[in-house]
Amino acid sequence: MAYKWYFIRCQSGREKRIRENAEQRIKVAGLQDVIPQVVVPFELVTDMKGGKKRTVENKLYPGYLMIQADLDDYEPARVAKSRQVLRSVDGLRDFLGSRGEPTPITEEEVQSILSRMTDSETRPQVSIGLNKGDMVKINSGPFDGFDGAIEEIHPDKGTVRVVVTIFGRPTPVDLKYWEVEAV
Repeated sequence: MAYKWYFIRCQSGREKRIRENAEQRIKVAGLQDVIPQVVVPFELVTDMKGGKKRTVENKLYPGYLMIQADLDDYEPARVAKSRQVLRSVDGLRDFLGSRGEPTPITEEEVQSILSRMTDSETRPQVSIGLNKGDMVKINSGPFDGFDGAIEEIHPDKGTVRVVVTIFGRPTPVDLKYWEVEAV
């Protein structure tokens, strides 16, 4: 069996529920050998909301699912049945491809997406939500209450460099992203 990965359109905002329904229908139809995996591509992102640090799932491709399938199977009837089962799932649309024929994703793209997903599970990305030049107010530490402008952002470290004015001189200060808030 030659499994390949495909993108399939679905209703945006309901990707998880549609994936669960598709997996259930595939299992009931006994087609796990044709379609072994249905995946919602996502990465974990750490952000601040209401002053609290939280980790959320950020969909890489909203409105799409990835499926691993053997659509070049030697049994055309099973392939046709599997495509019919997928079409019957509420909210699931059609495959990406030309003229209704599914086009497989390249192996490099698949590895990139899957490694991005596993990397984010072990070390979530940091969503800072600020840009260079933004004015911020420092809300903790020895510079609590100072205002400044963001000079650099280091999302991999979760830090920002803010230039504050102390005794009339601009001074760069490195802070964690949750120690500042946009003004």
